[in-house]
Amino acid sequence: MKKLFFTLLLIVPFFGKSQHTFSIVAIDSITGEIGSAGATCGDSIIWPGTSGALIISDIIPGVGAIHTQSYHHATNQLNANNRMALGDSPQDIIDWLVANDVASDPAIRQYGIVDFNGGSPRSSAYTGANCFDYKNHILGPNYAIQGNILLGQQILDSMEFRFNSTNGCLSDKLMAAMQGAKIVGADTRCTSEGTSSLSAFLQVAKPSDHPDTLFIDLNIAGTPTGVEPINELQTKYDAWKSSNNHNCSTVVNSIELVNENEEFLIYPNPTDGSIQIKVLDKEITNIIITDITGKIILSQKVSKTRESILLSLNYLSSGLYVITLFNDHEIVESKKITLHNVR
Repeated sequence: MKKLFFTLLLIVPFFGKSQHTFSIVAIDSITGEIGSAGATCGDSIIWPGTSGALIISDIIPGVGAIHTQSYHHATNQLNANNRMALGDSPQDIIDWLVANDVASDPAIRQYGIVDFNGGSPRSSAYTGANCFDYKNHILGPNYAIQGNILLGQQILDSMEFRFNSTNGCLSDKLMAAMQGAKIVGADTRCTSEGTSSLSAFLQVAKPSDHPDTLFIDLNIAGTPTGVEPINELQTKYDAWKSSNNHNCSTVVNSIELVNENEEFLIYPNPTDGSIQIKVLDKEITNIIITDITGKIILSQKVSKTRESILLSLNYLSSGLYVITLFNDHEIVESKKITLHNVR
């Protein structure tokens, strides 16, 4: 069966050009480390001489990272790399790529881009309308998570939750994000394989690294039927940590960054049980918290105030929630909160 599957990969462009199906790029704004991870039901060994990861992922140490996936085209990736080297922001790079797609067909592409930006990371992503369903992306202040040919939104949400709720250095958080996607059929092409995917990778660059010699560069290519590549990647990562005496004590700065134009602060995010809302400008009258399905978990009226409000979420299960602030009937702010409840 495996030989037949490899043959199909070689013949059908759909498989080869959809690398990688779910992926994450992220920045540690404290250490300056830049990381990248992903997995696919496409098999990277069909490109002899490549590591698989390098097919879609460019990390420019100290600068940023770019994922170009779904009908990957090497020229688009090279152009994105060049734009980042010139100092373009992630959103500027995506806007340029969409306007200058090498085949004039940006609707089939998917991108995820982050940059260090002097310690104030920026992120952006793009999912073309003609990427294969399920397709979407999620942005955080220092990360971009994207996928296509997915089982559903839960794959991306689970990756985001595991990334945000895991303490440790960037590589730990990226590995946790991959574990969040370890669901049979996460890439729906692999449902019959009994796995999430067939190949997976993890890369992390320190600011002083050469682009061709990264601090961490791990790849799992072409696992046999029933063998989960994310488990194999975890084993390889654990072995790497052990052999390098790598004990992560740094906590990646994934708290939402604030600029002078913010009207509210909602923190800490992630949280282990309570959040504080500091009203800086606009007044609020109502607070609603929903889970990721849209179910209302909390609805609370407050006096029109410009003071701080403390909410306890200790009674909720760990997961992703959306907090929405209203001024009368007008929505004035809506943000996702990651709850890692230790009760």
